[in-house]
Amino acid sequence: MSARICITGATGYLGRALCRTLDRSRVLALVRAGSAARVEPGVASLELDVFDAEQLTRALAPGDTVVHLIGTPHPNPSKAAQFRRVDLASVQACASAAGRARVAHFVYVSVAQPAPVMQAYVEARQAGEAAIAEAGLTATILRPWYVLGPEHRWPYLLLPVYAIAALWPGTRDTARRLGMVTLEQMSRALARAIGDPPPPGTRRVLDVPGIRAA
Repeated sequence: MSARICITGATGYLGRALCRTLDRSRVLALVRAGSAARVEPGVASLELDVFDAEQLTRALAPGDTVVHLIGTPHPNPSKAAQFRRVDLASVQACASAAGRARVAHFVYVSVAQPAPVMQAYVEARQAGEAAIAEAGLTATILRPWYVLGPEHRWPYLLLPVYAIAALWPGTRDTARRLGMVTLEQMSRALARAIGDPPPPGTRRVLDVPGIRAA
């Protein structure tokens, strides 16, 4: 039997899209109490405290792939406290549990960095990456900047600005690093990362160009 794909944040914007991409018979959604009804049809679910490392450890098994997608919706600079309380605290608990359970692969959606804005968000995601490294996990880290999709379309207006910035040597690297990706591109990149993990004991990072290529 194929190993399980255990997803935190499976009822969210990116989590639901990913579940539709994967073989749902392999997926276990780890969700908060009362959230199971929002899981994609055909996906098994387990309700638990997603901030409790002990509960998460009991839910996981050796050989599992864990995909951590919990985060503050519609992040903006005013939500710095939520980034620490939700985004960082959840990945610290999940990484600790994954290490104890000896999972095979940990997949984490971080953020493009360095960046001139959203410093609290970037710092929380950097600390999340550090927690994964500290746990000694085989990991894939994806670093998008903004994921375009339903209800997340207004940045399409910025695409001409990105195109111009990409033409100039002084701004080209920043435009590429902080470029936008689509929900479909993110789902495909996550699915490919799940299906093709890095060598045991290593950490792989996919930036915006890498996500697009996947």
